[in-house]
Amino acid sequence: MTPAPAARPLFWPLVPVYRLGLALRELQLRTGLKPIRRLRWPVVSIGNLSTGGAGKTPLTIALAKALTARGQHVDVLSRGYGRRRSALPLLVDLYGTAQESGDEPLVIAREARVPVYVATERHEAGLLAERDATGQFAVHLLDDGFQHRQLARDVDILLLSRGDLTDHLLPAGNLREPLHAAKRAHVIAIPADEPDVEAQLKSMGWQGTVWRLRRRMEIPPTDGPVAAFCGIARPEQFFQGLESAGVKLAVRTAFADHHRYTEHDLERLVAEARATGATALLTTEKDYIRLGALAAVVPASLSLQTVSLRIEVEDEEAAIDWLIAGIEGMPRG
Repeated sequence: MTPAPAARPLFWPLVPVYRLGLALRELQLRTGLKPIRRLRWPVVSIGNLSTGGAGKTPLTIALAKALTARGQHVDVLSRGYGRRRSALPLLVDLYGTAQESGDEPLVIAREARVPVYVATERHEAGLLAERDATGQFAVHLLDDGFQHRQLARDVDILLLSRGDLTDHLLPAGNLREPLHAAKRAHVIAIPADEPDVEAQLKSMGWQGTVWRLRRRMEIPPTDGPVAAFCGIARPEQFFQGLESAGVKLAVRTAFADHHRYTEHDLERLVAEARATGATALLTTEKDYIRLGALAAVVPASLSLQTVSLRIEVEDEEAAIDWLIAGIEGMPRG
């Protein structure tokens, strides 16, 4: 495949510096300067190579639900990016705020209904989870964990898309690591509607397990045009998904990833919606959670609705069979 143009070509001179940083980190991991720590219970990591937008959180939720349905006890370990009180590891409060735990952990906790623990060092989150469980064996799902290699994992699930195959390293592109890092994975999960990705992987020598994922947006019914807004890594995916579903967008507003909303932001969104004749505001689950009490700024005459992203694994039963088999025999406390 021909590489795509760099997203930020002006930063090409910095790519060798970033690559050197990756090499130094690899050396530290191999020599033990950055120790790799292991938890008592098995760890299943869900991650990707690029910066955001791959569907890690929805896949984590889907796996948590599927494993729970099989009788497995599951918890999730997360960094809790964006939370204000980040000094100590904590258990996410279902009725808490994104400022306390981070938006993604709160979405996972509310959707998957499993314990979610956050800490800057995921090992500390895991230790807290194992203390709280009072000896009961569980499976740790490590959200966004492919690069967090100081925590040992038993299964590495890597999400990979067509765009990743032609992308470039940060900061000119969006890749956190080069493509050859994919060889660390035990499973590569690809979009079901991009079959050429699997063929490309095989041409690169991949002989491991491949999962095919189907993305589905759950869009509430609306009457007339809407004003859509989000603060996620790849806002164009959100807007394009709405349009593909037949939603007419009167306004589209993109904020920075993990944007912390202000009352002024909401007032501006409401004003733009009214000026363009929009009948509702649509946003993502993560954005809605970050809004918190500010959602009350939106008047009742202009409803604020959330759009959910769901990921389904093709032949889920076989995939979960494979996953459970991979963690059988791990220590049980």
